[in-house]
Amino acid sequence: MTELEKQGIGFQSLQEEINATTSGGKLVLHIFGALAEFERNLIKERTRAGLQAARVGGRKGGRPKRLSSQQESLAVDLYRQKKHSIGEICSTLGITKPTHCAYVREAAQRSD
Repeated sequence: MTELEKQGIGFQSLQEEINATTSGGKLVLHIFGALAEFERNLIKERTRAGLQAARVGGRKGGRPKRLSSQQESLAVDLYRQKKHSIGEICSTLGITKPTHCAYVREAAQRSD
């Protein structure tokens, strides 16, 4: 709205019957903007509180793991043995290379 005003352009909403070229219209737009910002902040706070409560309750977000813990161990062991290529391991287990790398990375972090 500020950019439009700088260019000498007025704004008028025909559907809501708000004329931003008048003082009353500007007031209504500012109130709507403040209410929208307030609602957005409430949503953010509620979302953060919900995520925190889920974490406290033991819920971990994200997509479920593709492999079972045994399959995950197998993928990491095959990688460490260096007898098979990453492509072979991935096609055998039905996973992508990024997924395999994530499993190897997680295993390395656990062993640190």
